[in-house]
Parts: sequence; structure tokens; C-alpha cells
Amino acid sequence: MNGSKTGFKIPAMKIGYARVSTDEQNLDLQLQALHADGCELICEDKASGATPDRAGLTDALGRCGAGDVLVVWKLDRLGRSLIDLVVIVEALQARGAGLKILTGQGAQLDTTKPDGRMIFGILAIMAQFERELIGERAKAGLAAAKRRGVQLGRPPLLSPFQVDEARKMIAAGKLRREVAELLGVSPLTLRRALTACL
Repeated sequence: MNGSKTGFKIPAMKIGYARVSTDEQNLDLQLQALHADGCELICEDKASGATPDRAGLTDALGRCGAGDVLVVWKLDRLGRSLIDLVVIVEALQARGAGLKILTGQGAQLDTTKPDGRMIFGILAIMAQFERELIGERAKAGLAAAKRRGVQLGRPPLLSPFQVDEARKMIAAGKLRREVAELLGVSPLTLRRALTACL
């Protein structure tokens, strides 16, 4: 946190974040660029951009306080989608911190400056639009699958024949627990299957 009870303001800090997807790839180029920009601390990850929980990124975001700036070599080091970027920038803004991209597409994005904030605002609107399109496509896909008679969700563990046989065994006096064991499922799974096939 920048600041203290005495009123002395701690200077803002540049925190770098570098990522490569595999162990074979090298962080050197990113680290040089981040050091050259004045990053005092650099957090690293060796993980795919699609990986949701990246320890280095979590650490970098956690260290950002009011006035600090998260610095990244290229936009794609943060994540693979516009939605990922917006979520990260919103998390930084909630802490009073900014984001700066050094090179490549998005190099004009520096949320510590007015034009960078304007660009981020446009990106946020586009990300919201992307979310809505994804939601609409998912709903349309589910509706089409239902019309084709596709069973959605996990396939049932017991076939209709097995459920019928289970009913007969229970009617003949076997305990549900014993029947479930014979069929290789839990008593709860058997109960659900019996209920679903009523």
C-alpha cells in the first residue's frame, strides 16, 4: 500500500510480469525489456495463457497497490482473450493500480494515461459484447442439441435395462444397498436412476 500514517508517500512501483508457455521457451527478452522500463520486481510464469490460475500473475497482481503499475512486454503475455485482459485491468483499477504494455499490439495501452484509459474503455465494451455473443451461441447450441434429441450433461451410469433389473431385485426383497453394489454404483446413484425412470 502506498502511503503511511505519517503522510509520507511511498513512490509508485513498477511491477513486471513475464510469461512463457513451456520450459523450452526463454524469458530473457521479456526480462530485459521489463528491467529497461524500470521494473523493480518481476514475477514470472511458465504456463499457457489459457491456464486460469498462474502463480506468477497472482503474485504480481497481489503486489500492486495504489499508484503502482503492472508492466508487461506484450499483451498476449497476460491472457488469450479480451475478456481476460478486461478482468485483469479491472482488478488493477480496484487497487488503484495501472497497466502498461511495452510492445506489439496494445502497446498504446497505458491505463495511467487518459488516452490509455479511453482505449481500455473501448476494449471493455467489446469484451462485454463478446461475453454476450458467447452466451447467445451457447444457448442456441443447447437448444439445437435438444431439438436433435441429444442427451445433455453426463451420460447415465445405468442403462434402462439395468434400472429395470434393479427394480425387480428390490421388489424381490433385496436391499437397495446390495443392488447398488451388484451394479457397481453408489446407493445414491441407484436411487436417482430409479427416480428418473419413473
